[in-house]
Amino acid sequence: MLVSLISFFGVLSILILVHEAGHFLAARRFGIWVEEFGLGLPPRAIGKKRRETIFSLNWLPFGGFVRLHGESLEETISNPTVAFLNKSKKVRTVVIVAGVLMNMLLGVVAFATVYTVVGFPKEVPTGKVKIVEVVENSPANAAGIKEGDIIKKLGDKELQTSGELIENVNANRGKEAVLTVDRNGEVLELSVNLKDVPAEKGALGVVMSSSDIDYYFPPIWQRPFLGVYYGFKEAIFWGKAVIAGLSNLVSDISHGQVPKDIAGPIGIFDISSDVCSKGILPCINFMGVLSVNLAIINILPFPALDGGRLLFIAIEAITRRRVTPKLETMIHAVGMAALLILILVISFFDIKRLAAINQLPAFLMQFFK
Repeated sequence: MLVSLISFFGVLSILILVHEAGHFLAARRFGIWVEEFGLGLPPRAIGKKRRETIFSLNWLPFGGFVRLHGESLEETISNPTVAFLNKSKKVRTVVIVAGVLMNMLLGVVAFATVYTVVGFPKEVPTGKVKIVEVVENSPANAAGIKEGDIIKKLGDKELQTSGELIENVNANRGKEAVLTVDRNGEVLELSVNLKDVPAEKGALGVVMSSSDIDYYFPPIWQRPFLGVYYGFKEAIFWGKAVIAGLSNLVSDISHGQVPKDIAGPIGIFDISSDVCSKGILPCINFMGVLSVNLAIINILPFPALDGGRLLFIAIEAITRRRVTPKLETMIHAVGMAALLILILVISFFDIKRLAAINQLPAFLMQFFK
């Protein structure tokens, strides 16, 4: 239990601290007075002032924060020249975006670290065409093709690559074709109807592969460069996945459906406990995934998020006047309340999901060990 809590709070604290460090470094760069950089959340345990900034260690061991002079819309500004709100729109934008960029960078570094240790992926031809997935209501599904089947021939043509299968299937559009299939050592001949298949769609309706993924270790001097390259690719992959997930979330909510595959604090704790119990590298990889998630979500133009603050700067740029501090504060407060409600709702469904798969008792018992 203790290890699970440490891994959960440790990972989230690193994500938050890195995010806040982005704001801190950008603010310092543009001459904004950083009043405090805190490790953990108040109340303060100890603090030391250095270059007009209090570096504090706080009692609640979770995350961190940065307090900028003139950041709050309602606070009294004692030194206007170093106040956040008195800086140009460009500077305020950079300071806000810096936190998001730091989270993306952390994701890249985490993925690069994992790749550097476990090796870099490369495709190795197998000389076989293996079916990875069969689409429902497709010609392949109707013919009885199953996941794991190896396609040996189409008609009299022997096949060794996915490209050869695609080429021969396209050549037989509008015809009945016979596929020779190896299914667990048993050779079968299946008739597939390729009639009436739109040209822009796959004629079979399958996902296939003719290669395996192997891992290799290049010379040491190449590893940092390849690590960064694959780290960026992995970060982009997860960024797209997060955007797709958010799109599905909006679609589900708009249709009155319960969002799927979305985890709140309880779900993240459950996942982190499982992943981090498998070793440091899975934990680092999971931290990378969470960091990219945090970056994408935080840049959304929603009140109380960094993206919401950017939205107000955009409104200011378009209208050439600022939204009144009172109104902006109220909008951010409403946004924060909405986020908290969403977190509670997602947490409820986290509990419901754990109960449905009979994992809730085991999850709760972790807190009593």
